[in-house]
Amino acid sequence: MKKIDVIHRLAELDKRGIYVLSKGDIAKLFPEEQEKALEKSLQRLVADGLLERVTKGIYLNPAAASKKSNTVEDIAQALRRGHFSYVSLESVLSEYGVISQVPINRITIMTTGAKGTYKTPYGTIEFTHTKRRPAEIIKRTASMKNRPLRIALKDAAIQDLMRAGRNTNMIVQSEADA
Repeated sequence: MKKIDVIHRLAELDKRGIYVLSKGDIAKLFPEEQEKALEKSLQRLVADGLLERVTKGIYLNPAAASKKSNTVEDIAQALRRGHFSYVSLESVLSEYGVISQVPINRITIMTTGAKGTYKTPYGTIEFTHTKRRPAEIIKRTASMKNRPLRIALKDAAIQDLMRAGRNTNMIVQSEADA
């Protein structure tokens, strides 16, 4: 894979608002690359600063003009592509003012995919698995402008917190009831 081809393809994706890519996405962009050659190319592209490896198997175009303030959510979306994921638990409860603690450099996400925690330069992403069906998830969440992931409604986030067996002592009851 030639650098100039990579630059052009990354620029085309950037125009469409795509700046976070999985290794699989990159393999599709360069189908002529064999597995070992792709690995070497990715290492070279990261060393040259054309791509940033944010976590295992996920890369970011650091020069992208389409890069948003919620980059960590775009990374989370790429990590659980094909699954329903939404911001919930402590992250969204802090936004609603239901808990007094503000998660620093961490986002808590419910997903129909696997649970797991990923450290990235943009923050730590913590996935908690949910068995809820997609239709139920849609009813319990809201889409927000300029946010890649849906967010849990306040009552849903409290239920998620309890259902996941998380610390409920930090809930400010007067805010939860409001």
